[in-house]
Amino acid sequence: MPVTDRHVLGEWLKTLGIVLLVMMGLLLIQALYDDFRDMLANDAGAADLFVYYVIKTPGYLSVVLPVALLVSLLYALGLLHRNNEITAMRAAGMSVFRITRPIWAAGVLLCGITWFVNAHVIPWSIEESRDIRARMEFQRQRKAAADDRVGVRTGVAFDNHRQRRLWYFNRYSQFTQRGYGVTVVELDARRREKTRILAREAFYDRVLRQWVFRDGRELWVDPATNVVTRTEPFQSRPARDYTEDPALMLAFDVKPNDLSFDELRRIVGHFTVEENPRIARYAVRYYGMLAETLGPLIIIALAIPFSISGVRVNPAVGVSKSIGLFLLYYALVRTFTALGTRGVLPPEWAAAAPNAAMLLVGLWFFRRMR
Repeated sequence: MPVTDRHVLGEWLKTLGIVLLVMMGLLLIQALYDDFRDMLANDAGAADLFVYYVIKTPGYLSVVLPVALLVSLLYALGLLHRNNEITAMRAAGMSVFRITRPIWAAGVLLCGITWFVNAHVIPWSIEESRDIRARMEFQRQRKAAADDRVGVRTGVAFDNHRQRRLWYFNRYSQFTQRGYGVTVVELDARRREKTRILAREAFYDRVLRQWVFRDGRELWVDPATNVVTRTEPFQSRPARDYTEDPALMLAFDVKPNDLSFDELRRIVGHFTVEENPRIARYAVRYYGMLAETLGPLIIIALAIPFSISGVRVNPAVGVSKSIGLFLLYYALVRTFTALGTRGVLPPEWAAAAPNAAMLLVGLWFFRRMR
């Protein structure tokens, strides 16, 4: 690697490392403030706290990396510019792209790292840290309540539009992995009731991949008249065709931003917006995480033109413009996310449009540099 490339890359990477450590530390302090009391209330020991926060920390990378990248670029390139090093390189006949070539190469690498982090590291961090907190909460609740009252979600409803099946649980215990007060309604093509299962409890057999109902009754209904034609009680009834995953059912009670990439992918892969309009907000979040892969290149394209602007321009002006465009980028993301969630735009377009637009804007500014 040429000396100039090593110098530019080295100055930037040093700054990036410092900014990442500082920002991750600040977010960890915030997490300590938010969760510490709850963890102690759940009788968490020092080892539990250490493991929890070690696992939780990588989940902040998606938030920290874009901001750290922008700040480090503005500082490192601005410092080179103020020291007239950029001027000396350009006087030697080097173009702006030639000077920043190692940063662009690193940006491409960071795109791959961003995809890997979003697809693998952050899902593991979110799911594991959530499971740790849930297990501690369940153990605390067991001291004061029966097992079927631990980790309960009430009023869980699920519409499996594709298989024309409606589910409802009076309560579902995440500790026992069983639903209580269960109603399942089978519908015909015109969404009229055909059969109904009423059961005291039901659980999902993960070995056989089917639901099993206990202590209930099945009713057959005439769709045309809505009259019950036959009823049959049962003690235990496996339902081979009922393969809905309870984790998927419960996911709809969680905000999209609190779900991992893998969980979002399962939701988007299982349903379409036409089948369930609620899917739109999960689809926008899912495709948005895919579009974030271009984030490093967008930030580089926005930072370089203004951090090494002409010598007669106050560096603060360029930095302000770059930060302003960065804020505009996030405003566009918010706006298009709202449009996609409300069904005004397809989720794919709502996620891709702001990223593509800001990348083109950044490349246009970069191309205009002399």
